[in-house]
Amino acid sequence: MSKYESLLRETPVLLSEQADLPDKIKGLYVETKAVQAILLSRSLRTSSEKACILAEELGHYYTSAGDITDQSTLVNRKQEKRARNWGFEKLIPLSELVRAYIGGCRNAFEIADFLEVTEEFLKESIFHYQEKYGQMIVLGRFTIYFDPLGVAEIFDTSKR
Repeated sequence: MSKYESLLRETPVLLSEQADLPDKIKGLYVETKAVQAILLSRSLRTSSEKACILAEELGHYYTSAGDITDQSTLVNRKQEKRARNWGFEKLIPLSELVRAYIGGCRNAFEIADFLEVTEEFLKESIFHYQEKYGQMIVLGRFTIYFDPLGVAEIFDTSKR
């Protein structure tokens, strides 16, 4: 099952995958008294694109309140960032970067393909993690470096 299909199963609101949205808008979370829905632009072509946009819109469902379309206000920009960060952590938890490394991926294109996300989404998620953790984080026996992106495995040589 693809990441997109998995997200579809988790989506707790109505979903339209063929919405006629303005060119710059790829997805939209709409909440009224009568309905909660996520609209995905019909211009999205790949499962990876759809997964990335759906993850962000689910982030709005779980973390945002009210109409935040006016991004000139700080409070709305903060809510937008919170929703995007939720989407990054949903689709690309740190353990997935390790899984991609174990799977033989060595560059952003290979990692994005392996994780079924777009390269842009991967790069933005790496920037998010760098803001959150700094240049690196240790996860078990792995060290994830964010700039440049890489994973190193630590071997215990004391057991020889």
